[in-house]
Amino acid sequence: MTRADESLAKLRKFLTPERFPVNSRLPPERQLAIDLDVSRSALREGLTILEAEGKLWRHVGKGTFVGGRPAPQSDGFSLVSQRTSPVEVMEVRLLVEPRIASLAAIRAKATDIKHMQRCLDKLDGALRRGDSADEGRIYDKWDGTLHHAIAEATHNSLLLALFDAVNEVRSLSTWGRLQTAAMNKQRWRIYGEQHHAFVDAIANRDPAGAERLMRHHLETVQKNLTDTMNAGLDTEQDITPGG
Repeated sequence: MTRADESLAKLRKFLTPERFPVNSRLPPERQLAIDLDVSRSALREGLTILEAEGKLWRHVGKGTFVGGRPAPQSDGFSLVSQRTSPVEVMEVRLLVEPRIASLAAIRAKATDIKHMQRCLDKLDGALRRGDSADEGRIYDKWDGTLHHAIAEATHNSLLLALFDAVNEVRSLSTWGRLQTAAMNKQRWRIYGEQHHAFVDAIANRDPAGAERLMRHHLETVQKNLTDTMNAGLDTEQDITPGG
């Protein structure tokens, strides 16, 4: 059993509903690592896996909480999601995420890169197991976790908050139906190769390469989404936000 696996097992045993009900905040990482007798890096990996499973969520500057991320309290994100579209979301991602990858290549710590590589392992596993709906959901979850890990590796709390804001709008729009329709095993393989390429660039401290490869990946996603939209989907019913 690896240190990360041991940390995850201890976390699952420690985070009982009686001790930590939904929406309760976990102790700070330093204290939690002491309580569980694990390293900080192994603890972070365990927390990340639980977050990917929807059992924890993190709020920048406030801490880690039990349960799934709650819906935004203000109407701001809801209003934006009603007016935007997956096309606009991709335009914003293309503006922001290549620069995030570039900065991650400069600032990422060894633990950040290890976390990205663990996400790649999970994505590769989902691809090997098949193209069922369940594996698609698993793949999509770890895909999102990988991109979030790269944003975290910038160690810029404002930039991470901006990344999370785009994801909030994305989750409230009709992105899910379009993303599902656009995915197939061949595209999973292509995305997998692209994921490995930009993570390698980050690990090799190549900011220009990381930026270029992330942009290429997002342009591929954008093209596949557009092709799916143009392949016969009912744009009024299935693509227009709120439809």
